[in-house]
Amino acid sequence: MTGPLAGLRVVELAGLGPAPFAAMFLADLGADVVRVERPHAGFTMPIDPRFDTLQRGKRTIEVDLKHPGGPAAVLALAAHADVLLEGYRPGVAERLGIGPDDCLSRNPRLIYGRMTGWGQNGPLAQRAGHDPTYQAITGSLHAIGRAGGPPQLPLSLVGDFGGGAMYLVAGVLAALHEITRSGRGQVVDAAIVDGVAHLMASPYSLLAGGAWNDERGTNLIDSGAPFVDVYETADGRHVAVAALEPPFYAQLLGLLGLSDEDLPGQWDRAGWPCLRARLAEVFATRTRDEWAQVFDGTDACAAPVLSMREAPRHEHLAARGTFIERDGNVEPAPAPRFSRTPAGFPPPPAAPGDTDPATVLSDWQVPEAASLLAGGAIATPD
Repeated sequence: MTGPLAGLRVVELAGLGPAPFAAMFLADLGADVVRVERPHAGFTMPIDPRFDTLQRGKRTIEVDLKHPGGPAAVLALAAHADVLLEGYRPGVAERLGIGPDDCLSRNPRLIYGRMTGWGQNGPLAQRAGHDPTYQAITGSLHAIGRAGGPPQLPLSLVGDFGGGAMYLVAGVLAALHEITRSGRGQVVDAAIVDGVAHLMASPYSLLAGGAWNDERGTNLIDSGAPFVDVYETADGRHVAVAALEPPFYAQLLGLLGLSDEDLPGQWDRAGWPCLRARLAEVFATRTRDEWAQVFDGTDACAAPVLSMREAPRHEHLAARGTFIERDGNVEPAPAPRFSRTPAGFPPPPAAPGDTDPATVLSDWQVPEAASLLAGGAIATPD
């Protein structure tokens, strides 16, 4: 494996969403990730496993944690790992015998990363939830949407992946740095509600400073300002505009063929409805791609709104290699970039049964490999 995390060993206890994404992130950067699947795991993503990008770059073994030897198999891996990631409800790992105390007693240098929606403690810790419910109590969901309309769900980017997985990764990397001083592992409690609240640092600062209205869709960066919004074009597509600074706003007006002398001032809130109507009227006169040509090479801060099928073909993303192609299908490339230790092309997703567990145990130099494989808790190839 190549990348800045080459040589790092990670155990991922299989789950859904943010924890698998965090493990994929570490694998993208070179870590050796072993995903421990449970037989009959319940709900899974409704796609063929070979298309599940969140599983790329990992090796997968199947362990029956209800088998008497199941926990021992996980503990054996944890004893030789640098990091373990799990996304169970609080207390589940402990009941299975693979909680932090169990693992750290075998490996005091282990970083034990826990990913939940509500956190390991608090009144909601044992409650089921998903991305929208976690966002709902942080103030973020209320703030996303247009004036007079309901809150809008921003995919799972804000909660599961932004406030969840990325904070788990950051916590793990911070703990790995700290261990160079202390020599001791620790538990990382990454909760989506904590991460989303942290992501809201800027809006909460604006609110405290009197520069944010709690009514969504009425603020500078939430579609309240007509020069930070999305406009429909003649072909029913859209252009995004974010011309905040006066020089960029002036370029925008010029390219639209408008004069600020005939319009309300940029910061005249009372005139924003009139300005929005005029901008909408002009954008509706050309197609999205025609406007893209108009704005090309300028600082008007306007861009075509591309679909997921269109985005990989954009010349800028193509030039940077922001997306990669595997067997005719597109997926995001590893990020960020490194000057000396670049991440390589990630191996394909691994489905249960694709990995020989004997190879994993041998690579990780697990001394009890033979007895673990003979015990029946680990699924082996036929």
